[in-house]
Amino acid sequence: MTTDLSDHISPARTGVERPPTGPRTAVAASVADRLFRRAVRRLPLRVEYPDGLALGRMPDDPSAPLLVLHRPGDFATRLGAAGLIGFGESYMAGEWSAPDLAAVLTVFAADIENLVPPVLQRLRRLYVAKHPRTERNTRRGSRGNIARHYDLSNEFFALFLDETMTYSSALFPTTTPPPRWSDLAGAQERKMDRILDAAQVGPGTRMLEIGTGWGALAVRAAERGATVRSVTLSVEQQRLARERIAAAGAADRVQVDLSDYREITGEYDAVISVEMIEAVGCEYLDTYFLAVRQLLAPRGRAALQVITMPHHRMLATRNTYTWIQKYIFPGGFLPSARLLADTVGRHTDLRVSERFSMGGHYAQTLRLWREQFTRNAAPAADLGADPVFRRMWEFYLAYAEAGFRSGYLDVEQFLLTRGDEE
Repeated sequence: MTTDLSDHISPARTGVERPPTGPRTAVAASVADRLFRRAVRRLPLRVEYPDGLALGRMPDDPSAPLLVLHRPGDFATRLGAAGLIGFGESYMAGEWSAPDLAAVLTVFAADIENLVPPVLQRLRRLYVAKHPRTERNTRRGSRGNIARHYDLSNEFFALFLDETMTYSSALFPTTTPPPRWSDLAGAQERKMDRILDAAQVGPGTRMLEIGTGWGALAVRAAERGATVRSVTLSVEQQRLARERIAAAGAADRVQVDLSDYREITGEYDAVISVEMIEAVGCEYLDTYFLAVRQLLAPRGRAALQVITMPHHRMLATRNTYTWIQKYIFPGGFLPSARLLADTVGRHTDLRVSERFSMGGHYAQTLRLWREQFTRNAAPAADLGADPVFRRMWEFYLAYAEAGFRSGYLDVEQFLLTRGDEE
């Protein structure tokens, strides 16, 4: 079954082609334009305007990342009206471009603390968008949030994922020199093996996977002799994961259920979750860890792969509605490692006994996905992805890559064990 992406291109996406208007918008645009010019004059990049004006700390250096403003008035209008959401929407609308989008965004991500003057940062709660209540990660809300991303189309995700269909950070033997596309599948298997080793998954292990993806990790665990129950909220992922598990000859050892983590019962020797906790939401982290603890058998181990951000940035932005949440991951929330450890310690008898950081590997994974997505622009269009939708995904992949390249984001594997067990 092929899903037509045009069914998922909402008026909110196609509407970005029309910038906001009105007297207040005009004033905000003027302020935003001045702040943008002030910021870029000290950044190591080049910003080119249609009239030939070049700004940036390196305006004459051809090696500096280049941002080309095609419609600076519309760009400033969106920036003034919606801040960083408007910045992304302006790219979606084609008002600016960059030969190397990830490089430009990395410059901004590396200086994220200083882009807005301190006085405006203190007033951010007065002008930044708030989270829609409809995107809270209640049981009903989580199903809708997950469907908006993961039920787009299995064929669409296959345009940029490798043959393992693994949608999380890989683990390469080395990131220098930069890995190639042909290295990605093996690096995904290396990542899976590392987290399975941490949870001591082997013959006879009763394993629960929270967040199925497309079944690769469940198959890998079954090949070790484990019996696996995997749960997902994505109808499309469940369908294809079951097909892939059957094709791998693992259907007798792996079951894939359409279920919320709050609905699971039973006892498991290992609980594994790879980049799913980002969809839990800040207000439900305690509920999530309580569920994990209740599902673990005596001497059981939980292994999580989690995208994290610095604690002070998490505190400053956790109530901010972002471009990523509006267009890519509704209800998404990136915790800090400190918040995870504190939540685990306050609400369970589990403890974080191991941590392994691999942020540089995610930057390379995202680069390979982005390059593959760009190569497959024509097949994406055949699936119904219009230019606005394709620019939205280009921006998302480059935006995420920039976060890891700059060190603003990290991805870590955490091992949780019982505090009273050696």
